[in-house]
Amino acid sequence: MIAFWMMTGLAAAMAALSVLAGARRGVDPASGVETQAGAREIEALDRLKARGLLDDDAHASARAEAGRRLLATAATTAPVAGARDRLWVLAGIGVTVAGALGLYVATGTPGLPDQAYERRVDAWSADLEGLAPTQLAAVAARVARERPGDRQALAMLGAARFAADDPLGAASAFRRLIDLDPKDAQAWARLGESLVVANDNQIGGDAEAAFRQALTLDPGQLGARFFLGEAALRRGDRTAARALWTPLIAALDPADPRRQDLERRLPEARPPKGMAQ
Repeated sequence: MIAFWMMTGLAAAMAALSVLAGARRGVDPASGVETQAGAREIEALDRLKARGLLDDDAHASARAEAGRRLLATAATTAPVAGARDRLWVLAGIGVTVAGALGLYVATGTPGLPDQAYERRVDAWSADLEGLAPTQLAAVAARVARERPGDRQALAMLGAARFAADDPLGAASAFRRLIDLDPKDAQAWARLGESLVVANDNQIGGDAEAAFRQALTLDPGQLGARFFLGEAALRRGDRTAARALWTPLIAALDPADPRRQDLERRLPEARPPKGMAQ
């Protein structure tokens, strides 16, 4: 809490300094200097006429031009802030900070002591029900750190990070799992899926290689089969897509919306009559 209050005070001071600096610039009488210069120009024209150096027509023309410039300067001059205006600005900043503090006191918990991250993870570990995906990922990360050789812990860590919208973290966990067990087909498939999400749903070379390895180890990895078929379809290779998706369509229930979507996108991929459903 001490750090919080220190940062709050520093932010308020910086805001006040910025506003006061702007208000100070408004006090500079730049427009007054321009007005005085215009008045001196008119006086100089009058003196020249009095000495006979300007005739009536030239004097009237030059004086009218100087007057127009003086009026234009007055019309475009920004309002000038007075010295006391800065006190009002400072008072406004003080009221704003006091209001924010009052709102925090009313809705927050000012006396709550600092909670270190590890203590929060302790609390989350004690009761997993209702945790947010990011909190579950934090708990799984601790378990994986404490048991680095535990394949199940790494699999849970990858799944938790994926659910927490951290596909790069998930990919890292699945790679560690593959290092422990290179023949884990599901880990290869989940690695490929994480790479696809991290790449804005583009199926890159690394992801495609992971999916192919998953299918090599286990042809029943339907997720890997889907993404490889999708990659083939995006390349325009309908023959490869049909070969990859036909077993996938056959494995899905006829009423499954996913099967209907695959059949709609690739009509030739429907399994021939007599194939097991």
